[in-house]
Amino acid sequence: MIHFTVLGEPVAQGRPRTGKTRRGKTIVYDPSSSRDYKQYVQLVASQHAPEELLEGSLDLLIKVYRPIPKSFSKKKTAEAEAGVLRPVTKPDNTNYAKGIEDALNGVIYKDDSLIVDLHVSKYYSLKPRIVVEVSEVGK
Repeated sequence: MIHFTVLGEPVAQGRPRTGKTRRGKTIVYDPSSSRDYKQYVQLVASQHAPEELLEGSLDLLIKVYRPIPKSFSKKKTAEAEAGVLRPVTKPDNTNYAKGIEDALNGVIYKDDSLIVDLHVSKYYSLKPRIVVEVSEVGK
């Protein structure tokens, strides 16, 4: 099992943007915030990378810890930190997962198509971060 934590406020995968080159050709690209966050995740993941990229069926567990809003009362803050009160606002889980899956391509595993089980959870925390666990199914 590979387990690591990406510190800092989580960034969800943004919608692809389109633009034109000088010659008028249309191109599609990642928003800069998504691209920068993926590079950061790759950097952290590379410190935990296996000697050989994983190639079997994979299980990916992602825990997203978002910052607690300043507008929360002390009671709500305590409930949020205890995991009783959970985020039900955008961005949704799949947007967080997509960015992490893409970032781990070629670093932890050969391709994100190898992921057969995916579990994403959102929480609040005073220390925003993302916790990632990758394991081979059946091992």
